[in-house]
Amino acid sequence: MALTWRAVVLTALGVVPVLLFPVPGTVLVWTLLVVALCALDVALAASPRRVAVERRVPGSVRLTDTTTSRLTLTNLASRRLRALVRDAWPPSAGTQVNRHPVDLPPGEAARVTTALVPTRRGERVADRVTIRSFGPLRLAARQASIPVPGRLRVLPEFASRRHLPSRLARLREMDGRAAVQVRGEGTEFDSLREYVLGDDVRSIDWRASARGRDMVVRTWRPERDRRVLVVVDTSRTSATRVGDEPRLDASIEAALLLAALAGRAGDRVELIAYDRTVRSRVAGAAGPRLMPAMADALAPLEPALLETDWPGLVGAVHERLSQRALVVLLSTLDAAAVETGLLPVVGQLTAKHQVVLAAAADPEVVALRDDRSGTAEIYDAAAAARGEIERAAVTTVLRRRGVEVVDALPDDLAPRLADTYLALKAAGRL
Repeated sequence: MALTWRAVVLTALGVVPVLLFPVPGTVLVWTLLVVALCALDVALAASPRRVAVERRVPGSVRLTDTTTSRLTLTNLASRRLRALVRDAWPPSAGTQVNRHPVDLPPGEAARVTTALVPTRRGERVADRVTIRSFGPLRLAARQASIPVPGRLRVLPEFASRRHLPSRLARLREMDGRAAVQVRGEGTEFDSLREYVLGDDVRSIDWRASARGRDMVVRTWRPERDRRVLVVVDTSRTSATRVGDEPRLDASIEAALLLAALAGRAGDRVELIAYDRTVRSRVAGAAGPRLMPAMADALAPLEPALLETDWPGLVGAVHERLSQRALVVLLSTLDAAAVETGLLPVVGQLTAKHQVVLAAAADPEVVALRDDRSGTAEIYDAAAAARGEIERAAVTTVLRRRGVEVVDALPDDLAPRLADTYLALKAAGRL
C-alpha cells in the first residue's frame, strides 16, 4: 500500500488541532481513523495486476530522431481503474514524459504514448511498466510493476549525409553525365567524339581519325562494379574520445558516407567490424538494401578494451576478397598502435589491394598546439606538437608502403574519405 499526499495532509489536519488542544487518546483515534480510511480506499481500488498491457515500439529509429512507445491498457478488473502509469526506459532512450494518468471503466481500454529521443546508438530495452491504482478517495494506492517486453534499435545519426549531394554531383561529372570526361590508368573505354581545344592529345584515336575527316578522341568512364571493403576497428583505440564522441562514432559516420557514395557509383560494398574477432558484417547487400544493412550492422557496435589482432584482421580481409579491391581501414594514426600493429602486416594488404587508412584526429590536441598564453600552455603545446610530428612520421612511412592516409578532424573525416575515394576512382586505381 502506498500513501498519497492527500493521506498525509488529512493526518496533519487532524493532528495539529489536537496538539494545540490536547485531549488524551485523540491523536491515536484520529490516526487509526486515517489508517482505516486508507485501508478502505485501497480495498476499493482496482487491482493493477488485472490490467492487460501491450507495448508497441518501432523496430528502429535514427539517433536524435523522435519516436514513440505506445502502451495499450485494458482494465480486466470489475472496478474502475484510476491509475498513474509509468513507462520506464533507460536514460539513453531519452524519455520525455513517461508518467500518464489513466481513468478506465471495467472492460475498457486506453492508449498512452511516451515520446523517445535517443541520445546513444545501440539496443535500448524497455524496463517494466509500473501501474499505481488509486482508490476513489485517492488516499492510498496499490502498485505493481509488470514486465512488458520492448526493444528499440537506435541507428547511427548519419549526419555526414549532408555531404552526399555534392559528392554525387562530382560522381556524375566523372561518369560523363555532366559533359565532363575523365581519363586515368585502368579506366574503361566509353566512346569516341570530335576533338575540341583543350583535350588531352594522349586521348586522340589516330586510327579512327585517319578514317574520317575530323580528329576524334576516346572518352573514358570510371570503373564500375569494383569491390570496396570497409573495415571498422572496434579495439581500445576506438574508445578514445575525439571531441565530444568516441573515435568509433567518427569512423561510423565515415563508413556510412563512403558506402552511400560507392553504392551509387555501382561498386560492391562490404563491411566488417573487427578487433580480435568479427563483431559485425555486411555482405551481399546492394541497391536500396545497402544503407539499411549498413546502419543496422553499425548501430550496436561498442569499443572493446582489447588490442587489435592485425594478423587476424588481414586474414579476415583475405577471406573476403579474392581479387584486387579497395580496402578502407577506419582506425587510428597513433604512432605506438600503428608501429606495433599495422606496419608489420600492411605489406600483405598493399601487395594485393589498394589500401586507405582513415583516422580521426583529436581537436583538443590542435587547440593545445595553438595555445601559448602561459608557461604551462607552452609545455602543453610542445607535447601536442611532438604528437603531431609522430603522426606525420607514421603517415610518411605508410604512404611509402602504398597506403593512402586520410588524417582529419572528426567532422571532416567522412567528406575527406569520400574525396579520396573519388580521386582514386577518377585515377583508375580501384
